[in-house]
Amino acid sequence: MKKVIVIGAGILGASTAYQLAKKGADVLIIDRKDHGQATDAAAGIICPWLSQRRNQAWYQLAKAGARFYPGLIEELINEGETETGYAQVGALSIHEDAEKVRRMEERALVRKADAPEIGDITRLDEHETRELFPLLAEGYQSVHISGAARIDGRALRDALIRSAQRNGAKMINGHAVLQFQNNRVTGVEVESQTYISDEVVVCAGAWANQLLHPLGMDFKVHFQKAQIMHLRIADRHNSGSWPVVIPPTDQYLLSFDHQKIVIGATHENDLEDYDTRITPGGMQEILNKGLSLAPGLENSTFEEVRVGFRPFTPGFLPVMGRFPGWEGLIAANGLGASGLTMGPFIGNQLAKIALDNPLDMDITAYDLRIALG
Repeated sequence: MKKVIVIGAGILGASTAYQLAKKGADVLIIDRKDHGQATDAAAGIICPWLSQRRNQAWYQLAKAGARFYPGLIEELINEGETETGYAQVGALSIHEDAEKVRRMEERALVRKADAPEIGDITRLDEHETRELFPLLAEGYQSVHISGAARIDGRALRDALIRSAQRNGAKMINGHAVLQFQNNRVTGVEVESQTYISDEVVVCAGAWANQLLHPLGMDFKVHFQKAQIMHLRIADRHNSGSWPVVIPPTDQYLLSFDHQKIVIGATHENDLEDYDTRITPGGMQEILNKGLSLAPGLENSTFEEVRVGFRPFTPGFLPVMGRFPGWEGLIAANGLGASGLTMGPFIGNQLAKIALDNPLDMDITAYDLRIALG
Protein backbone atom coordinates (compact mmCIF):
# COMPACT_ATOMS: atom_id res chain seq x y z
CA MET A 1 0.00 0.00 0.00
CA LYS A 2 1.49 3.32 -1.07
CA LYS A 3 1.90 5.95 1.63
CA VAL A 4 0.93 9.42 0.43
CA ILE A 5 0.96 12.67 2.38
CA VAL A 6 -1.28 15.49 1.13
CA ILE A 7 -0.34 18.96 2.38
CA GLY A 8 -3.27 21.37 2.29
CA ALA A 9 -6.94 20.58 2.85
CA GLY A 10 -8.63 23.03 0.53
CA ILE A 11 -10.74 21.79 -2.37
CA LEU A 12 -7.65 20.53 -4.20
CA GLY A 13 -6.07 18.70 -1.28
CA ALA A 14 -9.39 17.30 -0.06
CA SER A 15 -10.18 16.00 -3.56
CA THR A 16 -6.73 14.43 -3.91
CA ALA A 17 -6.96 12.75 -0.51
CA TYR A 18 -10.45 11.42 -1.25
CA GLN A 19 -9.41 9.89 -4.56
CA LEU A 20 -6.26 8.35 -3.05
CA ALA A 21 -8.10 6.87 -0.08
CA LYS A 22 -10.82 5.48 -2.32
CA LYS A 23 -8.11 3.73 -4.39
CA GLY A 24 -6.64 2.10 -1.30
CA ALA A 25 -3.64 4.33 -0.55
CA ASP A 26 -2.45 5.02 3.01
CA VAL A 27 -3.27 8.75 3.18
CA LEU A 28 -2.29 11.43 5.68
CA ILE A 29 -3.75 14.94 5.23
CA ILE A 30 -1.90 17.82 6.89
CA ASP A 31 -3.38 21.29 7.10
CA ARG A 32 -2.24 24.39 8.95
CA LYS A 33 -5.71 25.99 8.96
CA ASP A 34 -4.40 29.35 7.79
CA HIS A 35 -6.91 32.16 7.79
CA GLY A 36 -7.78 33.16 4.25
CA GLN A 37 -7.80 29.74 2.61
CA ALA A 38 -9.51 30.19 -0.74
CA THR A 39 -11.84 27.20 -0.38
CA ASP A 40 -13.00 28.22 3.06
CA ALA A 41 -14.29 31.53 1.69
CA ALA A 42 -15.41 30.46 -1.75
CA ALA A 43 -18.79 30.02 -3.33
CA GLY A 44 -18.49 29.08 -6.96
CA ILE A 45 -20.22 28.90 -10.31
CA ILE A 46 -19.69 25.80 -12.43
CA CYS A 47 -20.26 27.26 -15.89
CA PRO A 48 -17.05 27.59 -17.94
CA TRP A 49 -18.69 27.29 -21.33
CA LEU A 50 -19.48 31.00 -21.83
CA SER A 51 -16.00 32.22 -21.00
CA GLN A 52 -14.33 34.51 -23.53
CA ARG A 53 -10.83 33.68 -22.32
CA ARG A 54 -8.69 32.89 -25.35
CA ASN A 55 -6.43 30.45 -23.52
CA GLN A 56 -7.55 27.06 -24.80
CA ALA A 57 -5.48 25.19 -22.23
CA TRP A 58 -7.44 26.94 -19.47
CA TYR A 59 -10.76 26.20 -21.16
CA GLN A 60 -10.01 22.52 -21.70
CA LEU A 61 -9.18 22.13 -18.01
CA ALA A 62 -12.25 24.07 -16.87
CA LYS A 63 -14.47 22.07 -19.21
CA ALA A 64 -13.06 18.81 -17.84
CA GLY A 65 -13.66 20.09 -14.32
CA ALA A 66 -17.31 20.84 -15.01
CA ARG A 67 -17.81 17.46 -16.66
CA PHE A 68 -16.31 15.67 -13.66
CA TYR A 69 -18.74 17.07 -11.10
CA PRO A 70 -21.97 15.06 -11.54
CA GLY A 71 -20.19 11.73 -11.15
CA LEU A 72 -18.29 12.94 -8.09
CA ILE A 73 -21.43 14.23 -6.39
CA GLU A 74 -23.23 10.96 -7.09
CA GLU A 75 -20.34 9.05 -5.49
CA LEU A 76 -20.42 11.25 -2.39
CA ILE A 77 -24.19 10.91 -2.05
CA ASN A 78 -23.85 7.12 -2.30
CA GLU A 79 -21.38 7.33 0.58
CA GLY A 80 -23.92 9.22 2.67
CA GLU A 81 -22.73 12.77 2.00
CA THR A 82 -25.95 14.63 1.30
CA GLU A 83 -24.57 18.08 2.22
CA THR A 84 -22.09 18.64 -0.60
CA GLY A 85 -23.01 22.27 -1.30
CA TYR A 86 -23.58 21.39 -4.98
CA ALA A 87 -26.78 22.00 -6.93
CA GLN A 88 -27.36 22.08 -10.67
CA VAL A 89 -29.60 25.17 -10.70
CA GLY A 90 -28.61 26.60 -14.08
CA ALA A 91 -27.06 29.98 -14.84
CA LEU A 92 -28.26 33.30 -16.25
CA SER A 93 -25.62 35.14 -18.23
CA ILE A 94 -27.11 38.61 -18.35
CA HIS A 95 -26.56 41.75 -20.41
CA GLU A 96 -28.45 44.89 -21.32
CA ASP A 97 -27.21 44.71 -24.93
CA ALA A 98 -29.40 42.33 -26.96
CA GLU A 99 -26.67 41.82 -29.58
CA LYS A 100 -24.20 40.66 -26.94
CA VAL A 101 -26.79 38.26 -25.57
CA ARG A 102 -27.21 36.85 -29.07
CA ARG A 103 -23.43 36.34 -29.33
CA MET A 104 -23.36 34.57 -25.98
CA GLU A 105 -26.04 32.20 -27.22
CA GLU A 106 -24.03 31.50 -30.38
CA ARG A 107 -20.86 30.83 -28.37
CA ALA A 108 -22.72 28.41 -26.11
CA LEU A 109 -24.24 26.55 -29.04
CA VAL A 110 -20.82 26.13 -30.68
CA ARG A 111 -19.27 24.83 -27.46
CA LYS A 112 -22.11 22.40 -26.82
CA ALA A 113 -20.78 20.24 -29.67
CA ASP A 114 -17.98 18.90 -27.46
CA ALA A 115 -19.57 19.71 -24.10
CA PRO A 116 -23.09 18.22 -24.12
CA GLU A 117 -23.15 18.61 -20.31
CA ILE A 118 -23.88 22.29 -20.92
CA GLY A 119 -27.53 21.22 -21.16
CA ASP A 120 -30.27 23.33 -22.69
CA ILE A 121 -29.38 26.80 -24.00
CA THR A 122 -32.26 29.26 -23.92
CA ARG A 123 -32.34 32.94 -24.76
CA LEU A 124 -34.62 34.86 -22.39
CA ASP A 125 -36.15 38.31 -22.60
CA GLU A 126 -36.20 40.77 -19.70
CA HIS A 127 -39.43 39.45 -18.21
CA GLU A 128 -38.35 35.80 -18.41
CA THR A 129 -34.97 36.66 -16.87
CA ARG A 130 -36.48 38.41 -13.86
CA GLU A 131 -38.95 35.58 -13.37
CA LEU A 132 -36.00 33.28 -12.67
CA PHE A 133 -34.15 35.79 -10.43
CA PRO A 134 -36.76 38.27 -9.16
CA LEU A 135 -34.33 40.63 -7.41
CA LEU A 136 -32.56 41.68 -10.62
CA ALA A 137 -32.68 45.21 -11.98
CA GLU A 138 -34.83 45.88 -15.02
CA GLY A 139 -33.31 45.87 -18.49
CA TYR A 140 -31.39 42.62 -18.46
CA GLN A 141 -31.85 39.92 -21.07
CA SER A 142 -30.02 36.64 -20.67
CA VAL A 143 -28.89 33.27 -21.91
CA HIS A 144 -29.95 30.46 -19.60
CA ILE A 145 -27.61 27.44 -19.33
CA SER A 146 -29.41 24.51 -17.68
CA GLY A 147 -26.28 22.44 -16.97
CA ALA A 148 -24.62 25.09 -14.83
CA ALA A 149 -24.31 24.60 -11.08
CA ARG A 150 -23.40 26.39 -7.88
CA ILE A 151 -21.11 25.12 -5.18
CA ASP A 152 -20.34 25.97 -1.57
CA GLY A 153 -16.59 25.35 -1.31
CA ARG A 154 -16.58 24.84 2.44
CA ALA A 155 -19.38 22.25 2.31
CA LEU A 156 -17.81 20.25 -0.53
CA ARG A 157 -14.38 20.29 1.11
CA ASP A 158 -15.83 18.95 4.34
CA ALA A 159 -17.77 16.22 2.52
CA LEU A 160 -14.62 15.10 0.68
CA ILE A 161 -12.54 14.99 3.86
CA ARG A 162 -15.21 13.03 5.73
CA SER A 163 -15.40 10.53 2.88
CA ALA A 164 -11.60 10.27 2.70
CA GLN A 165 -11.52 9.52 6.43
CA ARG A 166 -14.21 6.87 6.07
CA ASN A 167 -11.95 5.27 3.49
CA GLY A 168 -9.04 5.22 5.93
CA ALA A 169 -7.37 8.62 5.53
CA LYS A 170 -6.04 10.35 8.62
CA MET A 171 -5.84 14.10 9.19
CA ILE A 172 -3.72 16.25 11.46
CA ASN A 173 -3.43 20.02 11.88
CA GLY A 174 -0.01 21.61 12.02
CA HIS A 175 2.91 23.17 10.18
CA ALA A 176 4.50 20.70 7.75
CA VAL A 177 8.21 20.84 6.86
CA LEU A 178 9.37 18.73 3.93
CA GLN A 179 12.01 16.11 4.71
CA PHE A 180 14.40 15.07 1.95
CA GLN A 181 17.60 13.22 1.17
CA ASN A 182 19.54 14.23 -1.92
CA ASN A 183 16.82 14.70 -4.54
CA ARG A 184 14.12 12.59 -2.90
CA VAL A 185 11.38 13.88 -0.61
CA THR A 186 10.98 11.25 2.10
CA GLY A 187 8.11 12.70 4.13
CA VAL A 188 7.37 15.62 6.41
CA GLU A 189 7.94 16.80 9.94
CA VAL A 190 5.02 18.25 11.91
CA GLU A 191 5.62 19.63 15.40
CA SER A 192 8.80 17.51 15.84
CA GLN A 193 7.03 14.35 14.64
CA THR A 194 8.31 12.77 11.43
CA TYR A 195 5.97 11.07 8.95
CA ILE A 196 7.51 8.93 6.21
CA SER A 197 5.85 8.57 2.81
CA ASP A 198 6.34 7.33 -0.73
CA GLU A 199 4.85 10.51 -2.18
CA VAL A 200 4.10 14.01 -0.93
CA VAL A 201 1.44 16.02 -2.76
CA VAL A 202 1.64 19.77 -2.17
CA CYS A 203 -1.77 21.47 -2.39
CA ALA A 204 -0.83 24.52 -0.35
CA GLY A 205 -2.27 27.22 -2.62
CA ALA A 206 -1.06 30.73 -1.85
CA TRP A 207 1.39 29.40 0.76
CA ALA A 208 3.19 26.85 -1.45
CA ASN A 209 6.41 28.82 -1.94
CA GLN A 210 7.02 28.92 1.83
CA LEU A 211 6.84 25.14 1.91
CA LEU A 212 9.06 24.56 -1.13
CA HIS A 213 11.70 27.22 -0.48
CA PRO A 214 13.87 25.00 1.79
CA LEU A 215 14.34 22.69 -1.22
CA GLY A 216 16.00 25.56 -3.07
CA MET A 217 12.95 26.32 -5.18
CA ASP A 218 11.47 29.69 -6.01
CA PHE A 219 7.92 28.61 -6.73
CA LYS A 220 6.26 31.56 -8.42
CA VAL A 221 2.80 31.67 -6.93
CA HIS A 222 1.18 34.99 -6.05
CA PHE A 223 -2.20 35.63 -4.59
CA GLN A 224 -5.24 37.82 -5.05
CA LYS A 225 -7.44 38.74 -2.12
CA ALA A 226 -11.18 38.21 -2.43
CA GLN A 227 -13.85 39.54 -0.10
CA ILE A 228 -17.23 37.83 -0.49
CA MET A 229 -20.47 38.96 1.14
CA HIS A 230 -23.30 36.80 2.46
CA LEU A 231 -26.83 38.19 2.81
CA ARG A 232 -30.21 36.79 3.82
CA ILE A 233 -33.40 37.78 2.02
CA ALA A 234 -37.07 37.69 3.06
CA ASP A 235 -38.72 34.35 3.76
CA ARG A 236 -41.20 34.76 0.92
CA HIS A 237 -38.46 33.93 -1.61
CA ASN A 238 -37.59 30.33 -2.44
CA SER A 239 -34.03 31.17 -3.40
CA GLY A 240 -32.64 27.63 -3.28
CA SER A 241 -33.74 26.91 -6.83
CA TRP A 242 -32.71 30.25 -8.38
CA PRO A 243 -30.02 30.12 -11.07
CA VAL A 244 -26.63 31.72 -10.55
CA VAL A 245 -26.22 35.14 -12.18
CA ILE A 246 -23.20 35.93 -14.35
CA PRO A 247 -23.14 39.65 -15.23
CA PRO A 248 -20.86 41.37 -17.77
CA THR A 249 -18.71 42.67 -14.88
CA ASP A 250 -16.40 40.60 -12.67
CA GLN A 251 -19.11 40.15 -10.03
CA TYR A 252 -21.58 37.31 -9.49
CA LEU A 253 -24.73 36.47 -7.56
CA LEU A 254 -25.34 33.05 -6.06
CA SER A 255 -28.45 31.90 -4.24
CA PHE A 256 -28.56 29.06 -1.73
CA ASP A 257 -31.20 27.40 0.42
CA HIS A 258 -32.60 29.19 3.46
CA GLN A 259 -32.81 32.57 1.68
CA LYS A 260 -29.04 33.00 1.46
CA ILE A 261 -27.54 35.18 -1.29
CA VAL A 262 -23.80 35.49 -1.93
CA ILE A 263 -22.34 38.52 -3.73
CA GLY A 264 -18.77 38.34 -4.91
CA ALA A 265 -16.12 39.25 -5.09
CA THR A 266 -13.31 41.76 -4.88
CA HIS A 267 -10.12 41.20 -6.88
CA GLU A 268 -7.36 42.77 -4.79
CA ASN A 269 -3.87 42.44 -6.26
CA ASP A 270 -0.31 43.49 -5.34
CA LEU A 271 -0.64 42.60 -1.67
CA GLU A 272 2.59 42.27 0.30
CA ASP A 273 1.17 40.04 3.01
CA TYR A 274 -1.78 37.84 3.85
CA ASP A 275 -4.13 40.62 4.90
CA THR A 276 -7.31 38.91 6.07
CA ARG A 277 -9.05 42.09 7.19
CA ILE A 278 -12.58 42.85 6.03
CA THR A 279 -12.35 46.41 4.74
CA PRO A 280 -14.96 49.15 4.23
CA GLY A 281 -13.63 49.68 0.70
CA GLY A 282 -14.11 46.03 -0.15
CA MET A 283 -17.62 45.98 1.28
CA GLN A 284 -18.52 49.15 -0.60
CA GLU A 285 -17.27 47.72 -3.89
CA ILE A 286 -19.31 44.55 -3.42
CA LEU A 287 -22.46 46.44 -2.46
CA ASN A 288 -22.16 49.08 -5.18
CA LYS A 289 -21.86 46.47 -7.91
CA GLY A 290 -24.21 43.96 -6.31
CA LEU A 291 -27.06 46.38 -5.67
CA SER A 292 -26.79 47.85 -9.15
CA LEU A 293 -27.35 44.33 -10.50
CA ALA A 294 -30.00 43.34 -7.98
CA PRO A 295 -31.63 46.34 -6.25
CA GLY A 296 -34.05 43.89 -4.66
CA LEU A 297 -31.26 43.10 -2.19
CA GLU A 298 -31.46 46.56 -0.59
CA ASN A 299 -33.58 45.36 2.33
CA SER A 300 -31.79 42.07 2.87
CA THR A 301 -29.97 41.23 6.10
CA PHE A 302 -26.19 41.37 6.21
CA GLU A 303 -24.69 38.17 7.64
CA GLU A 304 -20.94 38.03 7.03
CA VAL A 305 -17.99 38.72 4.74
CA ARG A 306 -15.49 35.96 4.05
CA VAL A 307 -11.93 36.57 2.90
CA GLY A 308 -9.82 34.21 0.78
CA PHE A 309 -6.60 34.30 -1.24
CA ARG A 310 -6.80 32.99 -4.79
CA PRO A 311 -3.46 31.50 -5.91
CA PHE A 312 -2.13 32.34 -9.38
CA THR A 313 0.93 31.08 -11.24
CA PRO A 314 2.61 32.73 -14.28
CA GLY A 315 0.27 33.09 -17.24
CA PHE A 316 -2.76 32.62 -14.97
CA LEU A 317 -2.80 28.95 -15.94
CA PRO A 318 -2.86 26.12 -13.38
CA VAL A 319 0.21 23.92 -13.11
CA MET A 320 0.41 20.29 -11.96
CA GLY A 321 2.57 17.20 -11.98
CA ARG A 322 5.85 15.90 -10.57
CA PHE A 323 8.62 18.35 -9.77
CA PRO A 324 11.47 18.00 -12.27
CA GLY A 325 14.66 16.78 -10.61
CA TRP A 326 12.83 15.47 -7.54
CA GLU A 327 11.41 12.10 -6.57
CA GLY A 328 8.38 11.69 -4.34
CA LEU A 329 7.15 15.26 -4.81
CA ILE A 330 3.96 16.21 -6.67
CA ALA A 331 1.97 19.46 -6.72
CA ALA A 332 -0.75 21.52 -8.34
CA ASN A 333 -1.35 25.22 -7.96
CA GLY A 334 -2.57 28.39 -9.64
CA LEU A 335 -6.26 27.52 -9.92
CA GLY A 336 -7.20 31.14 -9.23
CA ALA A 337 -10.86 32.07 -9.46
CA SER A 338 -11.57 28.69 -11.12
CA GLY A 339 -10.55 26.63 -8.11
CA LEU A 340 -13.97 25.20 -7.37
CA THR A 341 -14.56 24.37 -11.04
CA MET A 342 -11.21 22.64 -11.59
CA GLY A 343 -10.18 21.46 -8.13
CA PRO A 344 -11.98 18.10 -7.92
CA PHE A 345 -10.86 17.04 -11.40
CA ILE A 346 -7.24 18.11 -10.83
CA GLY A 347 -7.27 16.31 -7.48
CA ASN A 348 -8.32 13.18 -9.31
CA GLN A 349 -5.38 13.57 -11.70
CA LEU A 350 -2.93 14.16 -8.83
CA ALA A 351 -4.08 10.93 -7.21
CA LYS A 352 -3.47 9.09 -10.46
CA ILE A 353 0.01 10.62 -10.75
CA ALA A 354 0.84 9.50 -7.21
CA LEU A 355 -0.35 5.96 -7.92
CA ASP A 356 1.23 5.83 -11.40
CA ASN A 357 -2.17 5.40 -13.05
CA PRO A 358 -2.97 6.69 -16.57
CA LEU A 359 -4.30 10.26 -16.68
CA ASP A 360 -7.54 11.42 -18.27
CA MET A 361 -5.91 14.20 -20.29
CA ASP A 362 -2.53 15.40 -21.52
CA ILE A 363 -1.15 17.74 -18.83
CA THR A 364 1.89 18.94 -20.79
CA ALA A 365 0.47 22.48 -21.04
CA TYR A 366 0.32 22.68 -17.23
CA ASP A 367 3.96 21.72 -16.53
CA LEU A 368 5.25 22.75 -13.10
CA ARG A 369 8.30 24.31 -14.79
CA ILE A 370 6.04 27.26 -15.68
CA ALA A 371 6.05 28.22 -12.01
CA LEU A 372 9.74 27.50 -11.48
CA GLY A 373 11.05 30.06 -13.97
